Amino acid sequence: MKNYLILVFITFFSCSELKKTSLSGLIFGTSYNIQFYSSGNSNYSNEIVNIFKEIDMSMSTYKKTSIISRVNNNNSVQLDDHFKNVFSFSKKIYEITGGRFDPSIGLLVNYWGFGPEKFVPDLKINPNDQFTYLLSKTGFNRFEIIGDKLSRPMDSYIDFNAIAKGYAVDEVAEFLKNKQIDNFLVEIGGEINSSGINIHKNKPWLVAIDMPRFDGDRSNYSSLELNNISLASSGTYRKFKIDSMGNRFAHIINPLTGYPTKTNILSVTVKASSCIEADAYATAIHSMNIEEIKEFFSFNNNISSLVIFENDKNELEELILNNFYN
Repeated sequence: MKNYLILVFITFFSCSELKKTSLSGLIFGTSYNIQFYSSGNSNYSNEIVNIFKEIDMSMSTYKKTSIISRVNNNNSVQLDDHFKNVFSFSKKIYEITGGRFDPSIGLLVNYWGFGPEKFVPDLKINPNDQFTYLLSKTGFNRFEIIGDKLSRPMDSYIDFNAIAKGYAVDEVAEFLKNKQIDNFLVEIGGEINSSGINIHKNKPWLVAIDMPRFDGDRSNYSSLELNNISLASSGTYRKFKIDSMGNRFAHIINPLTGYPTKTNILSVTVKASSCIEADAYATAIHSMNIEEIKEFFSFNNNISSLVIFENDKNELEELILNNFYN
């Protein structure tokens, strides 16, 4: 999560005796948009900004003083509840996906040039052995919280960037629920938690799904109505590398091999009961092929997905899993 600049725009209007509040700005290196209907006069902007700040100081790999940065620098650090919560949930998804979701591969993300830090070779290690050495530091099964401390391989690197936005979305959603707010939509960088309806339109919340495009422009692929559900997307079409043979490699590292994912999958959007869950699965699925994805969803019918990929004719195809649009 990158350093943040908070810009807040607030609007109110009355509808069915409830006021709509809209908050938007920049956080974690991306934008956020929050809409909710309430009977009170507070917009809760200060409280929500404080939630963002707490999570940023816990898990931002872009902040040298954050808990996770100090952990990665081999400092003895007392973990906070945000770190513990995300760690615990990451363990769950790590096990369910057979290691496809692994926050311990940060060293390899940096090694391949996709991470927040520039890779600096260890001069004590033979250049030909650098990758093998880094791979030996990964494996989330080797990480464990004991009390308030993290036990891990020395010089390893943990990174929650693939799940922290979803967690932040859920934390804001939980805050609103605790304020007896039943109708809201919380979105950070495309990750969403929704509840109730858009009262002004008397309809479910409507969101757009991006069309995978390599030219940097944006357009809509489809739209989706949300009601008491979370949504997260992950794409390979904006951040990738091309080798000398013209093969496109995604910014998502396959934890099972340690290599960037060579894939024809362009976009994965997941619906789940929580945004942290949808966020993690959207990342993990990118390291699977189409048949593996079908098998995975046949055993996990509590989540649904839209997968957009290129077929053998370089045409877009979609895979709709577990009644995604329903």
